[in-house]
Amino acid sequence: MCGFAGCVALTEGIDPPTGWVESACGRLTHRGPDDAGLYTDDQVALGFCRLAILDPSPRGHQPMASRDGRYRVVFN
Repeated sequence: MCGFAGCVALTEGIDPPTGWVESACGRLTHRGPDDAGLYTDDQVALGFCRLAILDPSPRGHQPMASRDGRYRVVFN
């Protein structure tokens, strides 16, 4: 089963708690994920643990980026 976690920094100048997102995703490893990913910038931290059932290829790695790299997304 896939799982994701994220956090948004609502106050300018304060980074999102990346450690919290990493810890939250670490708690999902008992589900047997095949892949995991983390994306952070100065406003958001996104983490994803993936159980590759339908597409075990690297194309399913998340967080996914838009073609121009401007946007990131995690989804199930």
